[in-house]
Amino acid sequence: MEHAIDPFVSLFAIFVLAVFVGYYVVWNVTPALHTPLMSVTNAISSVIVVGALLAVGAGAIASGSTLAMIFGFLALILASVNIFGGFLVTQRMLAMYKKKDPAAAKSAKSR
Repeated sequence: MEHAIDPFVSLFAIFVLAVFVGYYVVWNVTPALHTPLMSVTNAISSVIVVGALLAVGAGAIASGSTLAMIFGFLALILASVNIFGGFLVTQRMLAMYKKKDPAAAKSAKSR
């Protein structure tokens, strides 16, 4: 049985809708919520990367394709750098909101 609509067309339409939704979500968030949004985005990215690697690599490992394993490993390295870097930036952004210890601030001024 043939599909009435090519699967590529439906997948492309979902991609375009996701781009628009993502654009409006990011640009309409108040500045105070950018830090939590970035943190949640990093967490979602890590789950998506693991799922994508499992989905892509499952068939390649069974067939023994070395090239697919190499690309999967490179994708894992690059995605890990992206995710951990995002969490590091989020940690620094959250540190800006912490209040300074008054005793430490006074001793720094007296020096």
